[in-house]
Amino acid sequence: MKKLLAAGVMLALVVTLAGCGKLSFSSDATDSSSGTATSKYQTTGTVDSSMYQGVIKNGRYQTSSARGLTITTNTQGSNTYNIKSMESGLKSISMTHFSTSKYDLEEGQLISTATAENWLARQSSSNPDGLNPAKGSGADYQTKRPEYLATLLEQDYMVANGNSLKLGGISIALGMNEYYYYQKKAYGATYSTHIDTPTLNKAGRAMAAKVVARLRKMKGVSNDTPIVVALYKNADQDALVGGTFFSSVTSKSGTQLGDWKTINEQNQVLPVVENEKALNTTVANDFSNFSDQIENFFPTLAGVTAQTHYESGQLTGMNITVNTQFYGQTEIESFTQYVASSAQKYLPSGSKIEITIQSTSGIQAFVARESGEKSFYTHVFGSY
Repeated sequence: MKKLLAAGVMLALVVTLAGCGKLSFSSDATDSSSGTATSKYQTTGTVDSSMYQGVIKNGRYQTSSARGLTITTNTQGSNTYNIKSMESGLKSISMTHFSTSKYDLEEGQLISTATAENWLARQSSSNPDGLNPAKGSGADYQTKRPEYLATLLEQDYMVANGNSLKLGGISIALGMNEYYYYQKKAYGATYSTHIDTPTLNKAGRAMAAKVVARLRKMKGVSNDTPIVVALYKNADQDALVGGTFFSSVTSKSGTQLGDWKTINEQNQVLPVVENEKALNTTVANDFSNFSDQIENFFPTLAGVTAQTHYESGQLTGMNITVNTQFYGQTEIESFTQYVASSAQKYLPSGSKIEITIQSTSGIQAFVARESGEKSFYTHVFGSY
């Protein structure tokens, strides 16, 4: 298990998938550990039941052409943490609807690049499909009619259908702007408008109804294909963490939406900055004790920071980055073991924790513990 997890970590650190694809259906897999191949398809396999298998067709992983697209009229998409947390968060929401034992995950194949760009833009006579409000009249449209939607993400969930796969469900994330950035003239100063949650909720729910209606008309989507739409609040462009989901709804058939559900998520960087109050003082103190311990023992550290994620007030994940000045392999190995033992002693129990040890030359080691487990596993990257 440790070797598989370490291999997965190295693959995630090295490989970034990008590209495009069209909707097509192929054959399902039966081996969940290593994937299964036929003349038409292959699955990626998984290391445990908490992960979806990915779909490979004709020797290629199926990527989404619309993934990561943002509106281009301003600087909304400059926080790179947003798309990462949106993607992982949407998968977590989807797991409550689409079981990993029954469904395989395929990156969105329905919404093309051109379609996504039209939907993300403002509505106009030349673009009636725009989900953002039209400019209207008056020079103050940027503040009175801001662009609420910055990005969208599609995930397709496939199920076995004889010797092929068929679309079993769709999840859509709508990335909404809590802070709308704009320029009054090209290359001029950047201004911002804060958009409160009730306003985002109202705009997002109206957009969700339109998105569901449009998806129902697309090829391959049946009238009873479940469609999950989740509203995501983008973190501002200078934040050191990604945004959070705040509401979701499911359409089980047709264009009708079910009851909206409130999602309570929060993210925070530790140590807190600019006199910000800790969301959980116990977690903040635990992290402070951990960082003090390793910084005192290894004074050449350049810094220790953490990204924390809370759901309904409970810590569910912590990603820690340790910046070092180490170069000797023996020194790195000793430090990694000390980090693991200190994490075991000081950091909160029960939640998922990932610790990346890195220098200016790259990632040196990785320490992690899965949710619900007690012990940490480690991996030190070699020079060969």
